[in-house]
Order: sequence, then C-alpha cells, then structure tokens
Amino acid sequence: MAQFAVIGLGSFGATVALELTRLKHDVIGIDTIKRNVENISDQITHAVIADATDEHVLDELNIQNCDAVVVAIGEDIEASILCVLNLKNLGVEKILVKAKTKAHHTILSHLHVSKIIHPEEDMGIRVAQALNYPMVSRYMDLGDEHYIVKLHVQDKLKNVNLSGIMQQEPHIKLLLLKRNQQVIYETDSNFTLQAGDILILEGSLHHLKKLSGCFL
Repeated sequence: MAQFAVIGLGSFGATVALELTRLKHDVIGIDTIKRNVENISDQITHAVIADATDEHVLDELNIQNCDAVVVAIGEDIEASILCVLNLKNLGVEKILVKAKTKAHHTILSHLHVSKIIHPEEDMGIRVAQALNYPMVSRYMDLGDEHYIVKLHVQDKLKNVNLSGIMQQEPHIKLLLLKRNQQVIYETDSNFTLQAGDILILEGSLHHLKKLSGCFL
C-alpha cells in the first residue's frame, strides 16, 4: 500500500483520489474549496481544505512523504505552477500534473514533472478510437507507436481459424485469449474463435490497423 496526495478535488482529481482509495492506497486530498473537500471527505483517507500554493502548508501536511503527488488544479494555471514549484522545493520526486493549455504544458515540461496529463484530450482520443475501431474496448500506449489492445470477437468470426488471421500480420503478438472464465496463453494451429472471445494483442500501430480489418 502506497501513499498518494491529490491536489485539486474537482471532477478529475476526485476520480483519481477515489480510484486510488479503491485500490487500497492511503490518499490525502487537498482543495481550497470547502464543498469539494466535503464531497469526498468520508471516502478517502484524509481530505483537507488547504492552499497548495503555500509551501509551508504542504510541509505541515508532510506531502514530501508521499510516493507521488497528482496536481489536478483546474482553471488556475498560476496556482498549478506554484504548487509544482512548492513540491519540487520539498523534494517530491514523482509529480503528475493536469495541464489545461498548451502554454501550461510547455511550462510544466520545463519543470521536469514526471507526467503531464491532458484528461479531455486523452478522453477525446479514446472516444475517436472507439468509433474508428468498435471491436477494440481498451488499449495501452507503450510508446514508439506500439500498443496493447483488448479486442472482442464478433459473431461473424465464429469458427474462424485464429492462426489464419494472425498469419496475415505476423508482427502482431497474441498475448492471451480469454473465453468465458478461461484464460488461454497458447493456441494450436487448429484453434477456432468463438463469438465473445477476448484477444489481447501487442504490436505497432501500423500492423494493428492492418489486422483490425479482419475483425470489422
């Protein structure tokens, strides 16, 4: 179990704090708005009304002892940057920051934070991908145009030979197949698909796009 801090308890910050709590971590939530703190106070480890632009306040809250800090301050870009500077001064090494604008992103990149997050942009990309590839329910970006994707087998592929499909793009790796409650890591050349099967594939975006045509 790790300890995290989430600064800014709007929609995005509250979601992060609640999910970390669900994953059994200690979470301290910080916001200047009383309502935001009250909305979440009984659902996370500790929630406080405090000004994260004040370094002394963060020091008193022992933020430097957290494994990571998420700065989810929304509209106030100046407050977000001041908060990051305070965290840096206190020696916090892992800082993830929600960026509002391109200028905000540029400044944060110069501050060398661990990760810059664009929630709306990321969600927009996911929605577009879901519309473009409806059979892909989840994907993970591995960087360098490589992805892991979770793909659902449609009715039209029932009894189709899996090897025959995979041979069309040999650069794509089948990590596993899930059928009902069974997880299958290796399949033989005679293995056929069933509607509802779930495939976990890994490969480059270029090859995944080409293979996706087989599942449409």
